[in-house]
Amino acid sequence: MTVALAVIFAGVLHATWNAIAKGAPDRWASFALIGLGEAVVVVPMGLIVGPPDRAAWPWLVASAAVHIVYMGLLLAAYQLGDFSQVYPLARGSAPLLVAVVAAVALGERLTWAQDAGVAAVCGGLVVLAFAGRRDGGGPEEGGAKPRDPRAVAAALLTGVSIAGYTLLDGVGVRHAGGSLSYTSWMFSIQAPLTVAIVLALRGRATLTRLPRSAVLGGLAGGLISMAAYGIVLWAQTRGALASVAALRETGVISGAVIGAVFFSERLGARRIAAACVVAAGVVLITAH
Repeated sequence: MTVALAVIFAGVLHATWNAIAKGAPDRWASFALIGLGEAVVVVPMGLIVGPPDRAAWPWLVASAAVHIVYMGLLLAAYQLGDFSQVYPLARGSAPLLVAVVAAVALGERLTWAQDAGVAAVCGGLVVLAFAGRRDGGGPEEGGAKPRDPRAVAAALLTGVSIAGYTLLDGVGVRHAGGSLSYTSWMFSIQAPLTVAIVLALRGRATLTRLPRSAVLGGLAGGLISMAAYGIVLWAQTRGALASVAALRETGVISGAVIGAVFFSERLGARRIAAACVVAAGVVLITAH
């Protein structure tokens, strides 16, 4: 029970740092500050645990590159869409894509429960994709501004990038000689590169002109991100990996709730139900 509650809490933390990025006055600066916050944790950790085995480095570097693409797509999605729509779309589509790739490309057979999970995630994502902006449902639930198809596309591409680095990490960590070494060095590359890219594109003024509250919020987002990841790593030493992965993705429900409470996004019955169906589908896909 303790492990399960910790992983669910990690899902809430993951949704929280994403909400910090979404709500920042300058999202470019926020992503740079989140990268700085992550670097504060992972760079010293990487120096302590040492580098992973040589065979892991191609996968590690590729994963770091995909993580940077992921951050860019996530930024675009948050600029275009509602948090309560974009976050569940991105997080929910990734396990679905991993399951499909594993079945088609790697020849892994899906169980009946996983088949049901794929169907549930597909149905929930379709509902989320077609929900109107700042409205949880259709015209019968109060009228709506139309959804922005670019937000849906950016969210789904974010899901593709999540699936990409998930598959890369799944292979890379097996060659690393230790998950902590692999993770700390991957983020030690990715986080400073994220900061460097933002500064190159936007200049130092992007960070220096921010109010103190925004700076502290961004740095806190990076620390929260690493705390969420650390809890999951700890949980993986105490429970089944598949169960941990499944429980973590229940954070899509937290994302829907955060969108309503902190961003005043109208959820409506459709979007609430769709987020819950996606979470349940992810659990079925990964808990085997």
